[in-house]
Amino acid sequence: MTSATATSEILRPPLVEGGKTYGQITDDICAPMEKRPPLGWFLAFSVSGLALLWGVIMVTDLIWTGVGTWGLNKTVSWGFAITNFVFWVGIGHAGTLISAILLLFRQKWRTAINRSAEAMTIFAVMCAGLNPLLHMGRIWRGLYWLFPYYPNTMGPLFVNFRSPLLWDVFAVSTYLTISLLFWYMGLLPDLATAAAHAKGAIRRFIFRTLSLGWSGSARTWMQHEKASLLLAGLATPLVLSVHTVVSMDFACALVPGWHSTIFPPFFVTGAIFSGFAMVLTLLTLSREFLGFKDYITLKHIDAMCKVTLFTSMIVGLAYATEALIGWYSANTFERFFFINSAVGPYHYCYWTMIFCNVVTPQFLWFKKIRRTPAVVFVISIFINIGMWLERFNIIVIGLHRDFLTSSWTMYKPTYVDWGLFIGLFGLFFTCFLLFSRSLPMIAMSEIKHVLSSEKHGGKQHA
Repeated sequence: MTSATATSEILRPPLVEGGKTYGQITDDICAPMEKRPPLGWFLAFSVSGLALLWGVIMVTDLIWTGVGTWGLNKTVSWGFAITNFVFWVGIGHAGTLISAILLLFRQKWRTAINRSAEAMTIFAVMCAGLNPLLHMGRIWRGLYWLFPYYPNTMGPLFVNFRSPLLWDVFAVSTYLTISLLFWYMGLLPDLATAAAHAKGAIRRFIFRTLSLGWSGSARTWMQHEKASLLLAGLATPLVLSVHTVVSMDFACALVPGWHSTIFPPFFVTGAIFSGFAMVLTLLTLSREFLGFKDYITLKHIDAMCKVTLFTSMIVGLAYATEALIGWYSANTFERFFFINSAVGPYHYCYWTMIFCNVVTPQFLWFKKIRRTPAVVFVISIFINIGMWLERFNIIVIGLHRDFLTSSWTMYKPTYVDWGLFIGLFGLFFTCFLLFSRSLPMIAMSEIKHVLSSEKHGGKQHA
């Protein structure tokens, strides 16, 4: 064996994952960034781009005309905007859960899916943050109501630190900051690998600059491991705190159906439930159309389906608890809220939510279904629909019939409401599609580390 061949074998030892070598893993994961995208990617990008363009037009119309273009009225003062805000914050939960909590618990199955989930978190929080800004109407005049700034030029007018709406600002902005740092920290070694693998000089320069001089030395890896664990430790309580704070927007109010101590755990579990459903939606598509079947395996989909099924059962328990509270508390208004949800004007939304979030996930009890990506994809779509309807039911059904029967009214979303709804999905999928073409979707270094440790009988974690 020549010296060059021996060196190649040292750099590319045979591994367990389909008999692939380190070099083959790098080639496979870097392929979407270097090869021409498939036709399916162009079609998906065209659809998401058109949706985003329509959303931009609607935002322009909203800012030019005012929030009067929405379907809000004197009774239902929160509509699609806050529904979308709660929905997208919930979607962003699974990324940090997969990245941080599963890292601390040394779950190796996270390695092939954590990068995409982290990116999903960032894009989802971006979509969520737009809604409160648009809800203020004149954004350029209303920012000081959401965020404290210094020096305060408004005199006695300042943000109310006792308001849960202000807690949202701190919770979501902190969550976004930690998620960005954690995502970028994990990208560093893969960016250096992509720089060495890139063919063009410009691409190589960009990746090398983004990798911040990553050398791959033992000291660098040690510091990287410490920083990752530190950020994971900071992000883990944020997973529980962010949606707990969001739930306080409702639980601290006196509106029947909102004023409940069940909301914090209910919202957190629902957020993880909807977040994992969106991860399943994205990764089943990525697995099929980007050639990642050797990395996003059926075992990964099976594990995520089990978490989804578990959180679905908790969400179903929360629905039953709400019904029990309405009956057992003997509170006329709480009882009316549940009856109005089940048989009132929006009953079709309530029962569709129950079907999507409670009934549909029960199919995941069967291993054959959990390992059939097409069926899992359909189930994840149903869950996404159901979780959006859950937020719609909480907000609209809780508001449209209040204490005074004279003020009862129906909420009818306008074309601007639907345009913003479509535009947010366009923004999310456009960002994710661009991410899949510009950065490594799968953590190469972590997969190599896990496979190497398994080959040598080690128990280390990537």
